[in-house]
Amino acid sequence: MTITLGRVPQLRLALNQIDSRVGDLAGNAETIVRWTRHSAEQGAHLVAFPEMVLTGYPVEDLALRSSFVEASRAALRSLAARLAEEGFGDLPVVVGYLDRSAAAQPKYGQPAGAPRNAGAVLYGGEVVLSYAKHHLPNYGVFDEFRYFVPGDTMPVVRVRGVDVALAICEDLWQDGGRVPAARSARAGLLLSINASPYERDKDDTRLELVRKRAQEAGCTTAYLATTGGQDELVFDGDSIVVDRDGAVVARAPQFAEACVVVDLELPAAAADAPVGVVDDGLRIDRVVLSEEPVPAYDAEPAGGYAERLDDDEEVYSALVVGLRAYVEKNGFRSVLIGLSGGIDSALVAAIACDAVGAENVYGVSMPSKYSSEHSKDDAAELARRTGLNYRTVAIEPMFDAYMGALGLTGLAEENLQSRLRGTLLMAISNQEGHIVLAPGNKSELAVGYSTLYGDSVGAYGPIKDVYKTVVFRLARWRNRAAVERGQTPPIPENSIAKPPSAELRPGQVDTDSLPDYPVLDAILALYVDRDLGADEIVAAGFDAELVTRTLRMVDRAEYKRRQYPPGTKISPKGFGKDRRLPITNGWREGADV
Repeated sequence: MTITLGRVPQLRLALNQIDSRVGDLAGNAETIVRWTRHSAEQGAHLVAFPEMVLTGYPVEDLALRSSFVEASRAALRSLAARLAEEGFGDLPVVVGYLDRSAAAQPKYGQPAGAPRNAGAVLYGGEVVLSYAKHHLPNYGVFDEFRYFVPGDTMPVVRVRGVDVALAICEDLWQDGGRVPAARSARAGLLLSINASPYERDKDDTRLELVRKRAQEAGCTTAYLATTGGQDELVFDGDSIVVDRDGAVVARAPQFAEACVVVDLELPAAAADAPVGVVDDGLRIDRVVLSEEPVPAYDAEPAGGYAERLDDDEEVYSALVVGLRAYVEKNGFRSVLIGLSGGIDSALVAAIACDAVGAENVYGVSMPSKYSSEHSKDDAAELARRTGLNYRTVAIEPMFDAYMGALGLTGLAEENLQSRLRGTLLMAISNQEGHIVLAPGNKSELAVGYSTLYGDSVGAYGPIKDVYKTVVFRLARWRNRAAVERGQTPPIPENSIAKPPSAELRPGQVDTDSLPDYPVLDAILALYVDRDLGADEIVAAGFDAELVTRTLRMVDRAEYKRRQYPPGTKISPKGFGKDRRLPITNGWREGADV
């Protein structure tokens, strides 16, 4: 993917938007070497990799282990030597890694050992420049004040007569710091390496951010992102290069590894380039690698703008990438799903088939005496359409045995069915080696409409952060996409069209216990995602009694959510690291509404 901006002074920049695995230092280093080789073959003059690519991101409490920090530092030095041995010693390579402050002093409120979220420039077999992230995020899923100490330099590397200022992720997202410092340092290019997790609609926010920062820095700005998945987080790539006026020069694809090669026309480094301390007390740390500009060459033709995915395809792609990363990076080969014939398990099955291949997806229908014929037929039809492995194991004999011994009624009887299914799935998982996928959606998790040790069992919840209304929308999109590709739509129409039901008692539908999903999800989006109180939600136009009842269901279900498996985060505030509330909690919203 290449594009031209003009003639000398020129610099060919290679942005390697790649995936890495947390803790796999040797494997990640090998990947960096491979992509550096590819960049060199494209004629790159400067090569860059994402934030903490050598260690994977986020490393969480691994940052507090001195053994891991030292292993990262050693791996970086070995990588520098390896690149030189491979013939790339004269090619500057920017790499993110885990470091520590050389002058670590015990200080209240700082992590012991002073770990740093760092970047380095490798050249000539050596680490010629290292620097740490200046702005440390401490919101949402980020706990970087817990793990790292901030950097206090304005790193600038001179490559082929061009001064390149370096930054790491949050350095662009926060005002001040390295962006205005890059202008003060009179840099010709600002290069930021990032591992910013995906959220819906974040691509638009990201583009506007990079445009704004380029104008503030007064220079061409390159935003290099990572891709892939790590536990609950998924990374969408979407690396961007804009000129000093904010015009897009190149944009990488979403949810895919790529080497974005861009030919840039940049101002030559000033002979009297500033030194010393600039904005926010940052001290310019300049390293000169090569003063001579690149001889004039014919830049590659334009063609570096990847088309954007539409909203539904973007979310669906995130769910596929997140599940695939979890399965593959943890060494699993196959997944197991309980197929009820309903929309949730159908969507999870479609995602799983796209993530790991239908041949590695195992579905089990577990009908009870309350299961409708159409639900059993819908589960079988899903298996036929997708080609996943399918079997039926009736739970009625087990259910009758429990009922005969215990004589359960009401909710206990309903939940027993779900728990029998959970036990059956885990038994098959143990016997055959598949990991179980939990099919619960965000609406159900929010209000506790799930059974502990029943439909909540599993290793991963692919749609844990997807509201029910969006589940329906994604199912329709996936079927529509299949038709457009000349394929069989994976999800039976009846699974989409019929009223949602747990089918744990005769004639049961979800609306027996819950508001209509469009209304419920709208209230949940305000309460869960935006942290609005009851009064504010009522003021937005919702019935006061309904708001009070819904919010109390959410609050009472906190203990259930703590026991739910991890799942792909797609919203600004997913259950888990994003939203942390006490289980024992006397505060109730809406008590006086």
